[in-house]
Amino acid sequence: MTTGLGMRVALGQLPRLSEASIAFARQLGVSGIQLNTPDLPGSHRWEASDLRQLRETCEASGLRLEAIENLPNHFYEHCMTGGPNRESEVEHVVATIRNLGEAGIPVLGYNFMPGSVWRTWMRRDGRGGALVNGFDQAVTDDPARADEVIIARRDRRLADPWVRGAHLLPTLQINESTLWEHYRWFMRRIVPAAEDSGVTLALHPDDPPVPMLGGVARLFRSVGALEEALDVVPSERAAIDLCLGTVSEMGGELAVLQAIQSLGPRGKICYVHFRDVKGTVPMFEECFLGEGNFRPLRVMRALRDSGFAGFILDDHAPGLVDDSDYGHRGRAHAIGYLQGLLEAISDEADVAASARTFND
Repeated sequence: MTTGLGMRVALGQLPRLSEASIAFARQLGVSGIQLNTPDLPGSHRWEASDLRQLRETCEASGLRLEAIENLPNHFYEHCMTGGPNRESEVEHVVATIRNLGEAGIPVLGYNFMPGSVWRTWMRRDGRGGALVNGFDQAVTDDPARADEVIIARRDRRLADPWVRGAHLLPTLQINESTLWEHYRWFMRRIVPAAEDSGVTLALHPDDPPVPMLGGVARLFRSVGALEEALDVVPSERAAIDLCLGTVSEMGGELAVLQAIQSLGPRGKICYVHFRDVKGTVPMFEECFLGEGNFRPLRVMRALRDSGFAGFILDDHAPGLVDDSDYGHRGRAHAIGYLQGLLEAISDEADVAASARTFND
C-alpha cells in the first residue's frame, strides 16, 4: 500500500511503549514503531482514547506509529471458530477498527490462525551459539511428543508468551472448507468498517504454513492462498502483511520472489516482516539474515522493483549473548542489516539515474 513515505525501517513487535523502547528506536535511527498486541485496557475491544495516546506518545518523540499488529485472541476467537459469540465479537472488532481510524492509526495487522503460531524447539543454538527457534512437523504429528510443542499465546502479554504442550483449542476440529467460510464471513463484516475508517487490514500468512495442526486447518500457507484471501472482499483496504520468513518456510527464495512479484505491483503489500529461515516445511529453523533460504539484497531489490513503498521491520531475530527477552541485540543487528540494504538499493537507483542523465 502506497503511503508516499517510501521504503523505510521501523522498530517492530513491541508489546508496549516505554521511554526505553522509544530511546532504542531513536538510537537505531528508525523513523517509526509497530506494536504487537499492545497492552491496552479493554476486555473485548480497544477504545479511541487509548489508541490516540499511543500515537501521540510516538509523535511527541519524533516517531511514527506505523501499525498495530494482532488483536488478542479472545477478541475474535469465535469469529475464527464459528462459535456462539461471534456476532458480539465481530461488533467489537468493527468498533476497534473504527477507533483505530479515529485515533489516526493507519494499519491493523491481523492473522486468521485459530491455532496460533507453533514451534517445536525454542532457543536452540544457532550460528555461534545464538538462540533460535524452529519447527519439525514430525514432532507435531506424534502424540507421544505433544509436550515438545510450543504455541504462542496472545490473549495477554505474558513475560513468556509461549506455552509448551498446550493447544489453544484442544477439543476443536475445523476443516479447511469450514475455516474458509468463517474467514469470508469475518471479512464481509469488517472490510466496510476499514474502508469507512481509512484503516488498512494486513493479513499475516500462517506460521508454520502447513495444512493442519492440532485438528485445526491452516488457510494461508501458499502464495496462491494469499491471493485468494484478497479476492474474498476486493478492497483497497485489504492487503497483506508480507512475512518473508513465513513465505520462505513455504518454498524458499522462489516463493518469496513469487509473492513479491504477485502482490507488489497490485499495491497489496502493506508492510514487510524481513526475516528468514533455513529449510522449508516440514522442517525449518529461524536464522540470521544472510544465512537463510534467500539472498536479502536480491529480495530488497525485488521489493523496490515491485513498487512497494511501505515500512519494513525486524522480526524473530536470533538471541545474542546477554540479550534481553525482547531481543534488543538481535534486533539491533537485524535493523542495521536492513538499513544497509536500503542504502545499497538507494545508491543503485542514484547511479542508474545519473547514468540516464549522462546518456541523455
